[in-house]
Amino acid sequence: MATKSHVTKAQWVGRIMAGLLGAFLLFDGLMKLIQPVPVLEATFHLGYDTSAVFGIGGLLIACTLTYLNPRTSFLGAILLTGYFGGALASHVRVSDGLLPESFVLAFGVLTWLSLYLRDPRVRAALGRDRA
Repeated sequence: MATKSHVTKAQWVGRIMAGLLGAFLLFDGLMKLIQPVPVLEATFHLGYDTSAVFGIGGLLIACTLTYLNPRTSFLGAILLTGYFGGALASHVRVSDGLLPESFVLAFGVLTWLSLYLRDPRVRAALGRDRA
């Protein structure tokens, strides 16, 4: 006998946050695949060869899709955390200032906050909810 699952307001907020975050990250990844000049210049500014842009974009899209899939969202959050760590290190290395660094940190926080809100298993693992 199947039971009807109850979706809370917090889960809806988490889903909306994840959707907006995912849309932005997929767009960013797509731009890296298309490679317009501003994307190539920004990547070069961070110290990477422009030949790496396509691979970085593909990696970002793969990590984001893993995150957006409910069955693999925890793994996706871990992968995106690694991606954001690399982005943060790149901005710190070239002394881009607090704005880009804060932006990357905010994306990391949003990744985990939206997962926490939408996945009762994550809340249960932290002792905040029953799975």
